[in-house]
Formats: sequence, structure tokens, C-alpha cells
Amino acid sequence: MLEECQMVYDDVQDKMDRSIEHLEKEFQNIRAGKASPDMLNGVMVDFYGAMTPINQTSNITSPDPRQIIVQPWDKSQISNIEKAILAANLGFNPKNEGEILRIIVPAVTEERRKDLVKKAKAEAEDTKVAIRNSRRAGNDDAKQLEKEGTPEDDVKKLQDDIQKLTGDYTEKVDKLFEAKEKDIMTI
Repeated sequence: MLEECQMVYDDVQDKMDRSIEHLEKEFQNIRAGKASPDMLNGVMVDFYGAMTPINQTSNITSPDPRQIIVQPWDKSQISNIEKAILAANLGFNPKNEGEILRIIVPAVTEERRKDLVKKAKAEAEDTKVAIRNSRRAGNDDAKQLEKEGTPEDDVKKLQDDIQKLTGDYTEKVDKLFEAKEKDIMTI
């Protein structure tokens, strides 16, 4: 019976790990300050009728901390790439120079920094909700094990372990958010 409890625990931990990974990915997309090709991650281009990630349509570089250069592999697609960047609503206004798109990354204002912190806080809260949902699913599985004959003490220990795990992962989210907030406000 302990084997089933361990499986439930491992499943809950795996779901919580994935929630943290998702949060870290989302935090990478919230950037303040220095221009980076990663700022365009998530931009999808209508490339010959198929929605394609921008990095599969162009060479993207950042020659200095204030600009990004997008050099399409097929020059005829430059207007579609420009439209995709504008549609992504990243706050960028690409300048079409015929063969390349030049994006000047604006200096981040105090107001923009606060907006970025709000966005990071919302992502952190969403992750905490996902962690709590994982806890609830784990507790439901534990109750099901008890109905199937697992001793009550084993189920109680499993639920206690899941609660401790939830606290640990919630603390991780708080630490990641604090680090991201500091990063945003000090650039």
C-alpha cells in the first residue's frame, strides 16, 4: 500500500515541478532593460500560410543593449514578420529597412517597471493556484486510496507530506518572484 502513496506523492511533486518550470519560462519573457533576441520568443509569423515561430523565419541579433535586428531569410516575408511583431503587442515598433527590421528597445520608465512587476506578480499567483490544484488532486487521490483499503495512518501521512510539499513550492514561487521584482526594479 505504501507504494501507491509514493506514486501519488511523486505525481503531485512532478506537477508542482512543471508549474515552477512554467513560471521560470514566463519570467524569462518579462524583460526590463537590455535588448535580447529572446524578447521576441513567442512571436508567431504567418509564414507561407503556416503560423511559425519568428526564430524559424529569421536571424535575430542584438548588436547593442538598445536594439534588436531581425533579418528574414526570405526578404519577401519581411512585412508578415513586421505585422507579427506589432500584433504580439510587446511595445515594439519595428522599422522596416528593406532587408532588415530594426527594433529600438525603449528605455524602461518607472511606470513600465511597475507594470512588469504586476505582470510577474500575476504569473506568480497563477503558479500558486496551479500548485494548490496539484495539492487538491493529490489529496483526492489519497482519499481514493483510503476507500480502496490503504490504512488511514498512511493516507494521513501522505496528506501531511503533500501539504509540506505545497508549502515548499509556494515558498519557491515567492523567492522567484522576489528575485524577478528586484531584477526589474534595479535595471
